[in-house]
Amino acid sequence: MKKISIKSARVKVELDFFLSGSIVDENIESGVSEVRSFFEVSSEENFANIFSVIKLAKKGCFAESLVINSVPLKSICIINGNKIDNI
Repeated sequence: MKKISIKSARVKVELDFFLSGSIVDENIESGVSEVRSFFEVSSEENFANIFSVIKLAKKGCFAESLVINSVPLKSICIINGNKIDNI
Protein backbone atom coordinates (compact mmCIF):
# COMPACT_ATOMS: atom_id res chain seq x y z
CA MET A 1 0.00 0.00 0.00
CA LYS A 2 1.23 3.49 -0.81
CA LYS A 3 1.70 5.61 2.26
CA ILE A 4 0.93 9.12 1.11
CA SER A 5 -1.20 11.79 2.68
CA ILE A 6 -4.31 12.85 0.76
CA LYS A 7 -6.44 15.68 2.15
CA SER A 8 -9.36 15.07 -0.17
CA ALA A 9 -10.22 13.13 -3.28
CA ARG A 10 -13.19 13.30 -5.59
CA VAL A 11 -14.12 11.35 -8.70
CA LYS A 12 -16.85 12.39 -11.09
CA VAL A 13 -18.04 10.13 -13.91
CA GLU A 14 -19.96 11.32 -16.94
CA LEU A 15 -21.34 9.28 -19.80
CA ASP A 16 -22.97 9.96 -23.12
CA PHE A 17 -25.84 7.56 -23.65
CA PHE A 18 -28.46 7.04 -26.33
CA LEU A 19 -31.87 5.47 -26.40
CA SER A 20 -33.78 4.83 -29.61
CA GLY A 21 -36.69 2.84 -30.89
CA SER A 22 -39.97 2.10 -29.22
CA ILE A 23 -41.15 -0.10 -26.38
CA VAL A 24 -44.52 -0.39 -28.12
CA ASP A 25 -42.85 -1.58 -31.35
CA GLU A 26 -40.43 -3.77 -29.32
CA ASN A 27 -37.35 -2.36 -31.09
CA ILE A 28 -35.81 -0.33 -28.28
CA GLU A 29 -32.02 -0.01 -28.25
CA SER A 30 -29.70 1.70 -25.82
CA GLY A 31 -26.00 2.24 -25.46
CA VAL A 32 -23.19 4.44 -24.25
CA SER A 33 -20.87 6.22 -26.69
CA GLU A 34 -18.34 7.62 -24.21
CA VAL A 35 -17.49 7.52 -20.52
CA ARG A 36 -15.32 10.19 -18.86
CA SER A 37 -13.85 10.15 -15.37
CA PHE A 38 -12.52 13.24 -13.60
CA PHE A 39 -10.19 12.93 -10.62
CA GLU A 40 -9.61 15.82 -8.22
CA VAL A 41 -7.05 15.27 -5.47
CA SER A 42 -5.76 17.65 -2.83
CA SER A 43 -2.47 16.66 -1.22
CA GLU A 44 0.83 18.09 -0.05
CA GLU A 45 2.65 15.13 -1.64
CA ASN A 46 4.65 15.59 -4.82
CA PHE A 47 2.96 15.31 -8.19
CA ALA A 48 4.53 11.95 -9.10
CA ASN A 49 3.23 10.26 -5.92
CA ILE A 50 -0.28 11.61 -6.37
CA PHE A 51 -0.36 10.68 -10.04
CA SER A 52 0.88 7.17 -9.20
CA VAL A 53 -2.00 6.68 -6.75
CA ILE A 54 -4.53 7.87 -9.34
CA LYS A 55 -3.14 5.44 -11.93
CA LEU A 56 -3.30 2.60 -9.40
CA ALA A 57 -6.89 3.52 -8.49
CA LYS A 58 -7.84 3.43 -12.17
CA LYS A 59 -6.21 0.01 -12.61
CA GLY A 60 -8.10 -1.32 -9.57
CA CYS A 61 -11.48 0.12 -10.60
CA PHE A 62 -14.02 -2.53 -11.60
CA ALA A 63 -16.19 0.02 -13.42
CA GLU A 64 -13.32 1.28 -15.60
CA SER A 65 -12.26 -2.29 -16.32
CA LEU A 66 -15.78 -3.21 -17.39
CA VAL A 67 -15.90 -0.27 -19.81
CA ILE A 68 -12.42 -0.90 -21.25
CA ASN A 69 -12.54 -4.71 -21.48
CA SER A 70 -15.49 -6.48 -23.00
CA VAL A 71 -16.78 -9.26 -20.74
CA PRO A 72 -19.43 -11.92 -21.30
CA LEU A 73 -22.88 -11.05 -19.99
CA LYS A 74 -24.99 -13.87 -18.64
CA SER A 75 -28.67 -13.09 -18.14
CA ILE A 76 -30.85 -15.41 -16.13
CA CYS A 77 -34.59 -14.91 -16.24
CA ILE A 78 -37.00 -16.75 -13.98
CA ILE A 79 -40.71 -16.33 -14.65
CA ASN A 80 -43.15 -17.90 -12.20
CA GLY A 81 -40.42 -20.27 -11.03
CA ASN A 82 -39.42 -21.34 -14.55
CA LYS A 83 -35.89 -20.56 -15.74
CA ILE A 84 -35.73 -19.17 -19.27
CA ASP A 85 -32.33 -19.79 -20.89
CA ASN A 86 -32.70 -18.06 -24.25
CA ILE A 87 -33.38 -14.40 -23.62
